[in-house]
Amino acid sequence: MKIVFIIDQVYLHGGIERVLSIKANYFAAQENTEVHIITTEQKEEIPCYTFDEKIIFKDLGINYNRRKSYFHPKNLKKLPKHISRTKSAIKEIKPDVVVVCSHSVDTYFVPFIMKRIPKVKEFHYSKFIEKDKRENPSLFKKFFFKFADYVESKYDKLVILNKDEASFYKSNNTVVIPNPLTFYPDTVSELSSNKVITAGRIAAVKGYDILIDIWKRIANIRKDWELHIFGSGEPGYVRMLQDKIDTEGIGDTIKLMGSTNKIKEEMLQSSIFVMTSHNECFPLVLLEAQACGLPIVSFDCPYGPRNIINEEMGILVPAYDNDTFVNGLNELMNNRNNIQEMGKKARKNANKYQLVSVMNLWQKMFVDLIN
Repeated sequence: MKIVFIIDQVYLHGGIERVLSIKANYFAAQENTEVHIITTEQKEEIPCYTFDEKIIFKDLGINYNRRKSYFHPKNLKKLPKHISRTKSAIKEIKPDVVVVCSHSVDTYFVPFIMKRIPKVKEFHYSKFIEKDKRENPSLFKKFFFKFADYVESKYDKLVILNKDEASFYKSNNTVVIPNPLTFYPDTVSELSSNKVITAGRIAAVKGYDILIDIWKRIANIRKDWELHIFGSGEPGYVRMLQDKIDTEGIGDTIKLMGSTNKIKEEMLQSSIFVMTSHNECFPLVLLEAQACGLPIVSFDCPYGPRNIINEEMGILVPAYDNDTFVNGLNELMNNRNNIQEMGKKARKNANKYQLVSVMNLWQKMFVDLIN
């Protein structure tokens, strides 16, 4: 079997890139399977995650200006080259199936090239973010959403990460395949440290500014715990968060740690994981925290956390209810027995998402499409 994955790049730390490395490595290790990854703007950078040496990379060198809309004239003029090079690459590889990973320009034209080859589109974000705009669209958005829905209907399969997302799609070609765990360590956290951890892309959608507001109130109650935030993002936004921490005078108990390739080790040295995102689809980082035996305190944002945690293994807080978040987190900090019990159940839940179980779903889908 020949599989082509299409993504914009694999040199920046992110959930899509990490999940791709897991899937690609899994298939590369299978007998009689050849894996190709086509990028549009790798820019000769080194991949930030480890990829099997048997995987064949090809960069198309399109290099869109990511500071501008894809509809900006400077980007639109690159589209013909993008389509042509993608078509040529697929024609040369002759894959059995093509998977579009990231949500970029190629999403909208891949279903229409080399039509005999099955095409799959992955969605790693929640379409909840489109809800208001779809209900009250501008004229442009009205036509764009119709176009997007039409494009999606032309894929052989749309892979979504949880059952709640299915209601946002107009076509009936969706299939639910959750993200696989990146690791399932032999040991778990002792849950004895006074450290709370969170991790992810440093971006507004992750609600880290809200988390800082929450932690300010925690810091006023107690000084014996620390919050470590792991991840990288746009420098200006990171600087804004650091300024907020400094202004609030809580820099001694909350740290922006930057990105790390050792998130498992950091989780194993922590006792609680927290999340204050505005929306999530199926946050892999929550499964990783559970695999390390950590209980989770998270906003019940659309629609990821509720599909991963329940009251036995963590605390789901109504979105933007900072009071309940502070109270729940503080009560958990005060009860080491609860931390231990929730951690055990979290670890058990994560076991359902181990690599082989999830990849068997991908394998079956590919075989069905090819046949």
